[in-house]
Amino acid sequence: MQVNASIETKRDQCYLYSSKKQMEKKQINNPLHGITLEAIVKHLVNYFGWEGLAIKININCFKSNPTIKSSLTFLRKTPWAREKVENLYLWTLRHKKI
Repeated sequence: MQVNASIETKRDQCYLYSSKKQMEKKQINNPLHGITLEAIVKHLVNYFGWEGLAIKININCFKSNPTIKSSLTFLRKTPWAREKVENLYLWTLRHKKI
């Protein structure tokens, strides 16, 4: 039984290692890789301000009593809104203010 258990463990470790390598390869061209949602929201607030952000993305978490915390809560639960925020963030990276 001990031998089978150690073989299973090694197999699992190899699988986890190869899965991690595959994930890293998939993330090479992903500009959002390693950037937290909080960092994205803070960047957008610094770039546009809350009012400008509410104009760009028409959602209530940016309009009425906006805070980073409440925005993060909403965006984590709402995939379509998160996608809009991520796309706007990518746009700001391409069109940096000089």
